[in-house]
Amino acid sequence: MNPTQGSNIFSAIVAAPFGAIGIRTDAGIVTELVYLPPHFGEKAATDAVADIVARQLENYLCDADFPFTFPLPEVGSAFQRKVWAAIASIPRGTVRTYGQVAKHIGSAPRAVGQACGANWFPLVIPCHRVTAAGGLGGFAQSDDENGFQLSVKRWLLAHEGVNHSPWQQQTIFG
Repeated sequence: MNPTQGSNIFSAIVAAPFGAIGIRTDAGIVTELVYLPPHFGEKAATDAVADIVARQLENYLCDADFPFTFPLPEVGSAFQRKVWAAIASIPRGTVRTYGQVAKHIGSAPRAVGQACGANWFPLVIPCHRVTAAGGLGGFAQSDDENGFQLSVKRWLLAHEGVNHSPWQQQTIFG
């Protein structure tokens, strides 16, 4: 695929150390963020919202402490939003297991994993901070240990200062 193929579905594409991040917008709101492999080239923002999101993503990629401030639309089921709220409360530099998140919200680890996989706004809702009890776990509906998605998860965790295996912290929700 050449660098421009497929880019017409994104309002902007931001280069990232692991590849790129596609930004989709519609009617003045961000509708989705997508991790893209390295063969996607950058694309300048086509609207004001995509420009704001692109700048904030670039800032995060340079500084893991950068806070996202753009609004997100309410999407997903009530359960997914509950999981995403719990995930959004995980501080940078720490991780929680699917089981810890499940216990915190009164659910099951598998259901938490499914909600993580359905996350429309990775990075902003940092599902990369959720791991399996015995290791990295899956990411973006993939569990291929050598695949692109898990390489993104590894990079994000290292970027945020989580540099030990099996990517676990013993802290739990307060």
